[in-house]
Amino acid sequence: MHAAELSALLMLLTATSFTPGPNTALSTALAANRGLRRALPFVVSVPVGWGLMLSLCAAGVGALIEAQPALRTSIQLVGVTYLLWLAFKLARAAAPSSAHAERLDVTFLQGVMLQFVNIKAWMLALTLVSGWLAGREDMWQRLSLLLPAMVAFGFASNLTYALIGSLLRAWLNGPNHTGLRRRWFNRGMAVILVATAAWMATF
Repeated sequence: MHAAELSALLMLLTATSFTPGPNTALSTALAANRGLRRALPFVVSVPVGWGLMLSLCAAGVGALIEAQPALRTSIQLVGVTYLLWLAFKLARAAAPSSAHAERLDVTFLQGVMLQFVNIKAWMLALTLVSGWLAGREDMWQRLSLLLPAMVAFGFASNLTYALIGSLLRAWLNGPNHTGLRRRWFNRGMAVILVATAAWMATF
């Protein structure tokens, strides 16, 4: 891979990894509501899911999805529905001191599976495969460079957003721990997830 190609790849990974989206929104919200330690399983699940998806696309699965409109639509539908459900949970999440507080939680496995119903993630993986891997004599050598780079960027971006969420955690509890700031923060993050779901529906 030439220096110009590598620079373009790093720019693409930076733009796609660090711009706000469902993964970064959830990393922030989980850390703000449950703490950094509780958010880490999801933070790790994102690059794992990305890595598995890129590997599958390199093996030809992504092209199959593109060739089957019904399958592509099904992935969109499941992804949009799941994001809306998470937005609902997040909007109802209350302060930890509340007796009947709704708890936002996304497990490691759920985080991995979220990548597979995120049509944006599929399109990114397909772009990387078609632009940097497909038809290349050194395809597997390139994959050995691309895969860890994609995983590293996915982890770094979500960890960054989770750290921001954890730094906001004490402030979000609000004066006298009423949780008013947290509730409005959660509702704002829920709106971001709804907007992302709407965007994914038209992708």
